[in-house]
Amino acid sequence: MGRRLVLLGPPGAGKGTQANRLAGLVGVPHIATGDMFRERIAAGDELGQRVRAIYDKGELIPDQLTIQLLLDRVSQPDAGCGYVLDGFPRNRHQAEALEEVVGTHRPQLALGFELAIEDSVRRISGRRSCGQGHIFHVDFAPPRIGGVCDRCGLPLNQRSDDAEQVVRRRLAVYAEQAEELWDFYDKDGRLRRLVAAGSMEEVFQRAVGALLP
Repeated sequence: MGRRLVLLGPPGAGKGTQANRLAGLVGVPHIATGDMFRERIAAGDELGQRVRAIYDKGELIPDQLTIQLLLDRVSQPDAGCGYVLDGFPRNRHQAEALEEVVGTHRPQLALGFELAIEDSVRRISGRRSCGQGHIFHVDFAPPRIGGVCDRCGLPLNQRSDDAEQVVRRRLAVYAEQAEELWDFYDKDGRLRRLVAAGSMEEVFQRAVGALLP
């Protein structure tokens, strides 16, 4: 049933969670750019060394290098039937560049996850995690004892980039680029919009429905 999908939407819309489930459903790899960067660094090849050098400087990975890595990834045997792309593209320029480079491997559908700003802020700013990486949420998945991880007993903390003021800045940046990006996929009928509010299962069922002809 392989498909080539790209997931769009604001931070906090649940794209990563839904991408993983959709990939399993249609039998294709879930390609998240962050995971892809870390895998190449661990591999230690030429591209991985270039990514590490950029990370070590605290800089953003250039579009050209990201697309080069994506092209290499979607050319792997496990992506022969398709992929679910999560985390890229983030703007129209990236979408256009991706189309040009991957050619016949271009996305067939873009699922656009729509979520109100305040819902995004609540979802992200409420996340808490411990030193072992266990994640909770103050509203949706609270620990049994406030501020303490249920699994290992370590303190739960909020990541600096999950602070409300930071989240609002991230959402503002996203909003500046979102309309053109969504229009890029909408102009030729590849965009399917869906409401990202509700439970994980409800959103997943909407996403599955969006895949139907």
